Amino acid sequence: MRHLPVRMARWSARHAGRAIAGWFAFVVLCLVAGIALGTNEATTKDFWVGEAGRAEATATEGGLERSPTERIMIRAGSGKLDMAAAGAAARDVTERMRGLPEVESVAAPVRSKDGEVLLVSVVLNGPELKGKKNVVPLLEQTAAVGADHPHLVVEETGSPAISKGVNDQRDEDLALSERISLPVTVITLLIVFGSVIMAGVPLLLALSSIAAAIGLSMVASHVMPDAGVGTNLILLIGLAVGVDYTLFYLKREQEERARAGGRLGPEALVELAAATAGRAIVISGLAVIVSTATLYLATDVIFSSLATGTILVVAVAVASSLTVLPALLVVIGRRADRLAPRRAARRAARGKPARAGKPETGRVFGALLRPARTRPALTLCLSVLVMLGLTVPALGLKLIDPGKDTFSRDIPAMRVYDRLTESFPELFVTHEVVTRSTPEQAAQVKRALEDLGRRAQADPLFAQDAQDAKSPESPESPTNPRTAAISEPTVRTSADGRISVLELSVPHPAPSAEAIESLTRLRQDHIPATVGRLSGVETAVSGDVARGRDYVSHESDKLPLVLGFLLLMTFLMTVWAFRSVVLGAIGVVLNLLSAGASLGLLVLVFQGTWAEGLLAFDSLGAIASRVPLFLVVILFGLSMDYQVFVVSRIQEARQNGMPAREAVLEGINRSAKVVTSAAIVMVTVFGAFVALHLTEMKQMGFCLAVAVLLDAVVIRLMVLPSVLLLLGERAWWPARRPGRAVGAQEPTAAGSPAEVG
Repeated sequence: MRHLPVRMARWSARHAGRAIAGWFAFVVLCLVAGIALGTNEATTKDFWVGEAGRAEATATEGGLERSPTERIMIRAGSGKLDMAAAGAAARDVTERMRGLPEVESVAAPVRSKDGEVLLVSVVLNGPELKGKKNVVPLLEQTAAVGADHPHLVVEETGSPAISKGVNDQRDEDLALSERISLPVTVITLLIVFGSVIMAGVPLLLALSSIAAAIGLSMVASHVMPDAGVGTNLILLIGLAVGVDYTLFYLKREQEERARAGGRLGPEALVELAAATAGRAIVISGLAVIVSTATLYLATDVIFSSLATGTILVVAVAVASSLTVLPALLVVIGRRADRLAPRRAARRAARGKPARAGKPETGRVFGALLRPARTRPALTLCLSVLVMLGLTVPALGLKLIDPGKDTFSRDIPAMRVYDRLTESFPELFVTHEVVTRSTPEQAAQVKRALEDLGRRAQADPLFAQDAQDAKSPESPESPTNPRTAAISEPTVRTSADGRISVLELSVPHPAPSAEAIESLTRLRQDHIPATVGRLSGVETAVSGDVARGRDYVSHESDKLPLVLGFLLLMTFLMTVWAFRSVVLGAIGVVLNLLSAGASLGLLVLVFQGTWAEGLLAFDSLGAIASRVPLFLVVILFGLSMDYQVFVVSRIQEARQNGMPAREAVLEGINRSAKVVTSAAIVMVTVFGAFVALHLTEMKQMGFCLAVAVLLDAVVIRLMVLPSVLLLLGERAWWPARRPGRAVGAQEPTAAGSPAEVG
């Protein structure tokens, strides 16, 4: 491991053309392979967890699985609804929908209780998750019916239309985040390097790494199905770490160039940078990969997709820094060497002196470091107290699984959904009670389920009007629709009589306390009193509320396991990197402080309502259930980034013979500017997600941005140097003090650094 980055850099430096061509061939190959194989998308069964998952598996076994359903509403443009005109529009909708291959069935129209809305329900062919792709022709036909009946409002909603709207909005949001983060990244890099070419290198490698990782993720989806979130994370993490790794390498090469004063060629300078920054990049990348891999322990398809995307893009970013980056630096260095005499002559002709090297730290960094340098004990106490204070709100963390009721109303289908549930409140939530028994018990199970349905209808938490009188006109048809009874408790039984499903409506949104309480009452009271009394009958409940509650419970159960392995792997990675048990313990504690403070701020901002106007969101009164676990894992990995780069510089100074105190100050001074510059890039990338519509993405972006900022400023410039200054040589126990560092070695006669173990 110690010599691998140097060997790779040496080969790339000596074969720059082949290294550059090989890298971009690799990127193209990844994309071509991914496009050729396509993405293996996760199916509905991949999302099954808990009791709700068992219920859906049983229903699917009996051919009674939930089907994607669209609702077409017909209402007056103004005034009272003309039922004759509405009936004609309903017939038009029915005929058009039945002619589509994507449609399985069309139900008879139903009139709302107030008589102002006519509703046509359409069931789509195929599994539930395919609905968002199959719904496009239905939306087109609905729009055509609306155009043919201009005096009526004909509009469509449903889970497929809403899912499509969310995907479209997410794509627009990601494009917006790129428009925000890319310019700021470019400006930051220009400030750091003062050169368009040098600023373009990190961006080029980050974008090429993202492209390669996207292709690889499509290939990997055939081993682990893609839940539809991996690409988003590749873009988010890829830009952040891709720029960071390149930035660290480039700055180190510039330092070696300034130190050599023209005595070394580009190849030797690249090898010197590889011996220090290259090794740190490898360790940092491995730390992020190992940390992220703990997400697989959650046994959840979404977390597995997130882990796969992150691991791939980090691995590719590390590879780009070790292979193509040295080659690019050699090419740029040769060009700079050719132009150097000309530039020096022009400066001399104008009477300007040669440029002096810039100091490693400026006034801002000096001011931030001064408390730790002068009063480490006080700085440590105050900094830790501040971080603990920010952590306190996290103790009140509440989790929720965001459903469609929480999506942005900028999505047209969501606005139609609000009008739908206002006219038909029983369509808010459906609980599905699924039973498995022997065929001989089918009649007995059906009676028990019907009894359960009657009990539920007598419960104030469930829909009350399912037994309303139908329209006096008969039979039911587009001109003689029935009124309101669209969600009566109905029992469906499989052909073999073994599996039955009862659907119960609840007139409350899925995230509401009433909907959650209705599920609790159903599972704990109504089922045990009815079908639960039958021996040998398996019963489980699914539905939107059950899915969300069981998912939150599943994640909560997995959290201790994931967190335990995360702490262990963080400790072991630090001990392995620096041969110090004390530094391993310090790394774990500092990462916990950083993650805790950021989660506390997340709860403070998003769990209440005071920041809604400021950040343009509607509070859920809780945090999206996937956010905390994912963020803790990613934050530990990113925190290890800074830990590795800062402590590596301190270790180098220590190996060069500096006393412990001077080594700490030297390492912090030399790493402060580049770490903070990298943090600015990360904060910009993550912070851009706060501008998105989806509350879950806002929460992720905010927490990541805050965590990186706290980690780079408070942890790395105040807490870490204070701890190391107070501990001195004890911080490196049990490692013994070595004589010299790889970074301090003089070039050999061949122009490359001597490699010592």
